Amino acid sequence: MTEEAAEKPVKPVKVMVVDDHPMWRDAVARDLGEAGFEVVATASDGLQAVRRALAAGPDVLVLDLNLPGKPGVEVCRELVGSGTGPRVLVLSASGEHADVLEAVKSGATGYLVKSASTEELLDAVRRTAVGDPVFTPGLAGLVLGEYRRLAADPAPSAPDKPAVPQLTERETEVLRLVAKGLSYKQIAERLVISHRTVQNHVQNTLGKLQLHNRVELVRYAIERGLDEE
Repeated sequence: MTEEAAEKPVKPVKVMVVDDHPMWRDAVARDLGEAGFEVVATASDGLQAVRRALAAGPDVLVLDLNLPGKPGVEVCRELVGSGTGPRVLVLSASGEHADVLEAVKSGATGYLVKSASTEELLDAVRRTAVGDPVFTPGLAGLVLGEYRRLAADPAPSAPDKPAVPQLTERETEVLRLVAKGLSYKQIAERLVISHRTVQNHVQNTLGKLQLHNRVELVRYAIERGLDEE
């Protein structure tokens, strides 16, 4: 079996679309379905979004921020915070920096503005499904800057926290590139390894360090100066 064949998904990515505008919500769901994604649910408000996401178990939640009932960032925080929820791609009319940073800190994997093309949206959902962060051009640097700001004010560690497990040389190398803001695809190209291998290294590192998402992982790396090496 070739490496390309081995990396093909076994089943369609399950997606849920949350937006309070029916025409927009239906159009996004239709585009995703026609592109081969499995649209398992839609929702029009925040409370409905949480309830239906828990029931449907999507891989990716395409989420608007401006929702009645419960704001999008609260939906994101509630679903992602458990560690077993979907990955979240925010699709918003707002490109305001404050909205982007709040979404990322609540656990969103990516952020796309609604002026994006259908092709950009489909690519963003595919990348979000494998944990690769995707941002509308111009926002990635902003998010990396926020990671660095957070790292400058590290959270206090518990006194009985066990020693940090030893990472392999390759895991450290991947972690360093993640901290520099490279996407999984760029890391794979830089290290001449497959995209899936990069994902495996990241997941192993998260498990070893007892971290939950990329935000925490990048913060950990920057705190230790890995982004400057």
